[in-house]
Amino acid sequence: MMQKLLIFQSLWAMEWRHTDGRERSLDDNIAMIVEAEFDGISAHYTNRQDVLRLNEAIRGTGLKIEGVCFPRCVEDLRLTLELAAEFPVTHIDLQPDIRPRRVEDCLPLLDGWMRLAEDAGIPVFIETHRDRMTTDLFFTLDLLDRRPGLPLLADLSHFLVGREFAFPVDEENNDMIQRIMRNAWAFHGRIASREQIQLEISFPHHRPWLNLFLEWWDYGMRNWQQRSAPDAELVFTCELGPKPYAITGPDGNDTTDRWSEALLLRQILHDLWTELPARCLFRNADG
Repeated sequence: MMQKLLIFQSLWAMEWRHTDGRERSLDDNIAMIVEAEFDGISAHYTNRQDVLRLNEAIRGTGLKIEGVCFPRCVEDLRLTLELAAEFPVTHIDLQPDIRPRRVEDCLPLLDGWMRLAEDAGIPVFIETHRDRMTTDLFFTLDLLDRRPGLPLLADLSHFLVGREFAFPVDEENNDMIQRIMRNAWAFHGRIASREQIQLEISFPHHRPWLNLFLEWWDYGMRNWQQRSAPDAELVFTCELGPKPYAITGPDGNDTTDRWSEALLLRQILHDLWTELPARCLFRNADG
């Protein structure tokens, strides 16, 4: 038995949104993802017809699914779990589409969602995301103080932009990010800076920010390995979103080929995972 890293591609990130007005079909996007040897896809699990169409499109490909939902109350999760029971997923990525100002107001929602997930036998992870219950790093840490076992899906780009960390990131802020990672059971990935949610990975002057995320993901992967079963699978979704996430030029189009950058990110993540044992040995030797 061996732990595995599974790298998914976001279907939202496959949207072109080019000024030419053209979009690839779902079948074309799935064909690209399969050819590139991604392990799965991230897609909305909120509408039965869409889920039916999606599962028809991936039949026979071997692709796995991360189901995404945006509940505003406990009962909103039921449909997503019913769909996931009929059309299996690795896990549910729950973006809590509600913004209480008091931690106490969040706890009944989180507890209700976790009860439904347990009853369904389907993993449900709470995503760290702007304009959601988890929009603020400090608030999310307060939630973890009250619910230490809350399973998260870590998208760290939102916290970096939201708190606008000074660079280089100091020990106090790194410690807070590591606290988030110790509850993370899956990851979404893009490279952000303190001002931009999504930078061009291939631009050399963005390398310091890429290195920062590699340090954070390295910690998150190693921590996940220590608390996971010997045959567990860690899902990391490449999520290089279309504009307005992507930076655009004067022509209104992306400054880079996001698909090429997704493939680059996929390779970077594979390399990071492959090198983990050597880095762990190095750290142990240093004491």
